[in-house]
Amino acid sequence: MQIVEFTPGTLRFLDTVPPQAPEGGFVWIYLDREDLAEALPALQSACFRLGGSSLLDLHLRDLESATHPSQYDYTSVYDLVIFRRLATPEEVDHELGKGSGRDGPAPDGLASFYRIRTRAVGFVVYDRLLVTVHPRGCFTSRSFISRYLSDAVQSDGLAAAANRSRLPTSPSDLMLRMVNVMVDSYLELRRQLSTELDRWQHELLRPGSDYRNWSALMIARRELHTLEDLCEEQNDAMQEWLDTAREQPPPGLSQAERDGLIARARDVIEHIQRVVHQVRRMEQGAESVVQIHFSAQSNRTNNIMRTLTALTAIFLPLNLMTGIFGMNFSSMPLLHDPLGFWAAILFMVAVAGLLGLVFWRKHYLARSGR
Repeated sequence: MQIVEFTPGTLRFLDTVPPQAPEGGFVWIYLDREDLAEALPALQSACFRLGGSSLLDLHLRDLESATHPSQYDYTSVYDLVIFRRLATPEEVDHELGKGSGRDGPAPDGLASFYRIRTRAVGFVVYDRLLVTVHPRGCFTSRSFISRYLSDAVQSDGLAAAANRSRLPTSPSDLMLRMVNVMVDSYLELRRQLSTELDRWQHELLRPGSDYRNWSALMIARRELHTLEDLCEEQNDAMQEWLDTAREQPPPGLSQAERDGLIARARDVIEHIQRVVHQVRRMEQGAESVVQIHFSAQSNRTNNIMRTLTALTAIFLPLNLMTGIFGMNFSSMPLLHDPLGFWAAILFMVAVAGLLGLVFWRKHYLARSGR
């Protein structure tokens, strides 16, 4: 369990939970989800002492769940926010290696789609206390701790911030900063997904394309649906938190700090909505390209069938003529004429040439359907 105490312009890392929240500041308690059960008595004591209320059993189960969807809930004392962040490539590789329904690495062309794996992060926001529950080795919490360590200068056990404006002013501010970092990873993934879908679109629309990797395309579409549902849950959770923050602003903050908090929350929601809109456009684009691909294949088939029909129509009169001359009659025109064979051949060639010319003028035998 990591404990960080924030005061105006300063912060320090503590070994134990302080007896009370600092004047004008707050305390951040970070712990891994795997250690929550072991640290629960100390955590409940800290929440009661610093926040004024212990965590409800229902909310504890939410924090312990690694598969909990993004959600917002509240009590009269604290807010609970569950936000699903994007898994890192190392976490995805570890998950695939353990065989979570898939064996081996991601198929070719699906690397970015297989990155759509998420981890639940829990935030318990009191007036002067923030409790965060992360998967073990969470990059979000580690990046913030490393940032505060690098931006601070140790002096007599106190860390004076090199840039005081970077320090959060409240538990809600720190929570929004961490959520914003999580959302930024979705924006980066959005660009990677767009690149891979563009490559597939070019392959599908390539003239004469014989695309066969339909299973990968179906997986990609399914993952896009999953990402859309995930972002909608995130958007709902953050929108509910923003509505509550507007109706009941966190106490102890100036008007400027409250306005900055609302602006940061709106920025997070706007980023989430950008991801949702982009995913929907990618889904529509993929569906449109698939339809265009099948339309092109159908048009290509129609062209082939038109050409074959025209050729059949050309040879049909020739078959009729050869059938007539094959009848078993003893007396037929040209049958005993020495030039009868060549006359019949010449006539059939003339008929075939005339029909071929007519069909060519009507573009029945053209390479394309223009």
